[in-house]
Amino acid sequence: MTPHLFLSYFLYIHDIPLQYWYIDALRIVLRVLIPLFAVLLAVPPLVWYERRLLGWMQQRQGPNRVGPFGLLQTIADGVKLLFKEDMNPLNVDKTLFILAPIVFLIPTLVTPVVIPWGPSRNWGAGAPGVSVGVLYLLAWGSLAVYGIVLAGWSSNNKYSLLGGLRSSAQMISYELAMGLAILTVVLMTSSLGLQDVVDNQGYFNLPIPLMGEHGPLALPAWNIFKFFPMGFIATLLYVISMLAETNRAPFDLPEAETELVAGYHTEYTSMKFATFFMGEYGNMIVTSAICATLFFGGYNAPLQCLNALPPECGSSWSVKLIDSFIPAIWLTLKVFAGIYFFIWIRATLPRLRYDMLMKFGWQGLLPIALLNLLLVAVSITLGYGVGLAAWIVFFGILLVVFAQSARSIIFTTNTRRDSSIRLYSSAQPFSAVPQNPGVGAQTLPPDAAVGGFDIPTTDREADEMYAALSKKG
Repeated sequence: MTPHLFLSYFLYIHDIPLQYWYIDALRIVLRVLIPLFAVLLAVPPLVWYERRLLGWMQQRQGPNRVGPFGLLQTIADGVKLLFKEDMNPLNVDKTLFILAPIVFLIPTLVTPVVIPWGPSRNWGAGAPGVSVGVLYLLAWGSLAVYGIVLAGWSSNNKYSLLGGLRSSAQMISYELAMGLAILTVVLMTSSLGLQDVVDNQGYFNLPIPLMGEHGPLALPAWNIFKFFPMGFIATLLYVISMLAETNRAPFDLPEAETELVAGYHTEYTSMKFATFFMGEYGNMIVTSAICATLFFGGYNAPLQCLNALPPECGSSWSVKLIDSFIPAIWLTLKVFAGIYFFIWIRATLPRLRYDMLMKFGWQGLLPIALLNLLLVAVSITLGYGVGLAAWIVFFGILLVVFAQSARSIIFTTNTRRDSSIRLYSSAQPFSAVPQNPGVGAQTLPPDAAVGGFDIPTTDREADEMYAALSKKG
């Protein structure tokens, strides 16, 4: 058998002749292993990538000692966890305590099988051609929280239990908005199959003769751009819910170290803790892949001419082999962009208070998601112009009402701030103020009113205030 015939059977033929059964067997094995190892093998470099990227964003080095550029640091951490003592604390429910990390990890490993990495209905996914891929994602995605709840309850630890309860409440709150955002995509596509969703995100063909013989410039017709701004709002709703579903900052309340020690995995050590760790980073990969599939064209390139090699390259088996990898490369790049967004948000936004998190989900995202879904349905039924006009009217009214409400004032005003300390929106030179009963050891602007003293206007007055505050008794 020639390489050209092998690739034709492998990539395009569904019913392979019996004498070539090994091609079908190889295809099945690879379709199972690729999604599995794409998650497992990507976790160690992803941890290194996050630590280095956080270091770069925070103007520090990050891991740079073990191996070139610190590349082996994650391997060293994994070996350390592997050889640490695996303890089960007293008075825990041992069965559920051991089962919880496994329950948390399994949805991460089985969810990617329906995410398409290519257009082929024989080879383009772990389970290509599944007509209910969206339902499959929602069903398995909702099971991960059971691992967290079991971990919190079985640990016989109040901090762990609070972390598990927080996670379950957070999951329910934000899964509603996420489901409505995904339902918006289903309305646009009229299909629950993920490959149909990607194929429906084609290109806006513009009559502009560019790029020689590769045809007109074809801009992406991704779901984020459809029925604008409704498609963009659905994307934003999914992205916010995605952060909350994966318990990443600023929604990492289930493992808030300032309040709950380590949350639901406080009592876990060794490879049990590593399993939770691996599940969290695996969830980042899976949710980024789902986001890319639903809203950013999946395996389609930003420009149509980038989906395959130029025609001048010919049609040899090597060209077909390279063309089969190009869609997967574009999907991988989009997944890495999503992971970069995860890390960027972690380095930028502080953790929310829990009441703010719940209010944001129930009183913010859920009503907007419902209204946006309704307006997309109006746009599909009556036309985009009617839907856009309705969107402008509805959201204009909501914006005016919200801006004048007491809830808006409370949200934009910190009523718990110490009135004796004046903060500024512009940049100010800072100096250290010694500890005193009214303020504590803080770094404040030099002209801040502290402890009843007048605002110093000269160096002498500042020195006198410093001496008075430093005086004991």
